[in-house]
Amino acid sequence: MDFTPKLEQIRRNTSQINNLLRDARLVACLGNRALLSLFVGGLIGQEHLVGAATCEAAGLELVERHRPSMVFLSDTLEQGSGISLLLQIKQRWPGLHTLLLITQEHRQSEIQAAIEAGCDGLLVESRIGLGSAMAALHAISGGGVYVDRSLTELFRRGPGEGGPLEPLTGRELQVLSLVAQGDTNVEIGERLFISADTAKTHLRSLCRKLQARDRTHAAVLGLRWGLIDWPAE
Repeated sequence: MDFTPKLEQIRRNTSQINNLLRDARLVACLGNRALLSLFVGGLIGQEHLVGAATCEAAGLELVERHRPSMVFLSDTLEQGSGISLLLQIKQRWPGLHTLLLITQEHRQSEIQAAIEAGCDGLLVESRIGLGSAMAALHAISGGGVYVDRSLTELFRRGPGEGGPLEPLTGRELQVLSLVAQGDTNVEIGERLFISADTAKTHLRSLCRKLQARDRTHAAVLGLRWGLIDWPAE
């Protein structure tokens, strides 16, 4: 395959990713040193990256030391497990955004464990650089959810029994759909021609009906229960 036509798109995506992460503090923990070098050297601006590692223990130590706003990690590491690292991060800092790079899609039980732990984004390695990373970071940085389409059936097969305490209104469903895309309350207000405070009120109401811990959890439940459509990439 001639990859040359994709180069300009990748350059644009890299610029947009750095804009999305302008206020972020990021730790990367990847088992592939070549990919980590690319990540450190060009994909992410130096001002955003506060730590990088290739093993579980070092990754956890960096997160504890720097308390970043986001962790980008892979399922396989040089030592330890990326899934185990993610579980520890979510247990200790549940509000910390995580994006998991999947290198082995057949390890479904481990991917399912990441989903159950509240991983905010699941990105397949082969799709990084072609727009998926940007879509994932946009969703996650806004409090939404990103799951690569090749993994959506696995996501839906997880424990999804039950439903909301009471039906969501049409407006609440609109708000929930935009939350799943990663839109902020201000962006939701602009899209629906309501104030950010009104969007926040709708979000509070739907979280109560869904018994969701936060907006990310609400988006996960909405997608699992089929209340909203899967966000477009």
